[in-house]
Amino acid sequence: MREMEIIDLRSDTVTRPTPAMREAMANAEVGDDVYKEDPTVNHLEELAAERMGKEAGLFVPSGTMGNLAALLAHCGRGDEIVLGRASHTFLLEAGGASALGGVTVYPVDNQPDGTLSLDEVRQAIRADDSHFPITRLVALENTHNRMGATAISAEYTRQLGDLAAGNGLRFHIDGARIFNAAVAQDVDAAELVAPADSVTFCLSKGLAAPVGSVLCGEREFIRRAHRARKQLGGGMRQAGILAAAGIVALNSMIDRLCDDHINASALAEGLAEVPGVQVLPVVRRTNMVYFDISAQHAATARELAISVKQQGILISVVGERRVRLVFHKDIESAHIPHVIQAFKEFFR
Repeated sequence: MREMEIIDLRSDTVTRPTPAMREAMANAEVGDDVYKEDPTVNHLEELAAERMGKEAGLFVPSGTMGNLAALLAHCGRGDEIVLGRASHTFLLEAGGASALGGVTVYPVDNQPDGTLSLDEVRQAIRADDSHFPITRLVALENTHNRMGATAISAEYTRQLGDLAAGNGLRFHIDGARIFNAAVAQDVDAAELVAPADSVTFCLSKGLAAPVGSVLCGEREFIRRAHRARKQLGGGMRQAGILAAAGIVALNSMIDRLCDDHINASALAEGLAEVPGVQVLPVVRRTNMVYFDISAQHAATARELAISVKQQGILISVVGERRVRLVFHKDIESAHIPHVIQAFKEFFR
């Protein structure tokens, strides 16, 4: 009996490294990165900083650690950060800033396009009063996962950066999928993060490397973040084996992200014709499709997931009636008709 093909739409984190990555990992020149003696890690950090238009980079095991190291490097205990209520850092990073850094958070609502209202950010900045925590940092996510993975523009980012700088605040971008945002808008990633004091981006999502993220910023900031990484247990030894795949990812996997965006748009258009499915609109679609099960159907998202799994389709349940579908290098346009048909059969 032929084994069923699995179409894994749960996340772009499920990608497998390419043959070129495996070869680079096997042949990587390594040293002890805690001593800053791993030449492959050093090269990755330099390459990442160059791509982001920043002075220096720091290789970390995960995007969550990269974001937390950034917050700890920017903020002291009792300081406060302003960020989106739907942001990954607020919702999905286990409260690390507060639990491990003593940093408080001030969440404001995300707009449908993933941005933060400049007026609401301005109102969230604390007055100089001993009763209040000190507002130290503003954080933005681009692309914005929970708002449909929409890509946020360089123009808006400059406006938020100007607001932060004008109030003496630091500005961090969680750019886990910043290259998706850049490809979707046909701009350089460095332009999207130019106003930011720091940015984290992931190698292990759409870029398909097996492990790792890079945090970039000014050299003095990276020096502080390096200490925070050590405190968080992120010091690695012969990490060049991992960094080698990241170098391949940066050099060869960015341009193909447009294929994921095209496929996501095609699936969104197809699902819009399926009774029972309400596709969430986005301003600039990248590699994700979110949809809700319409009110006239009693089924839950979990029941849908169980049903389509029997046809080899894995999906992400993100709410009682909400589903997320994510495209990546291992999903092809030829898979889309099968996915649409599976949903049609469920809702008929």
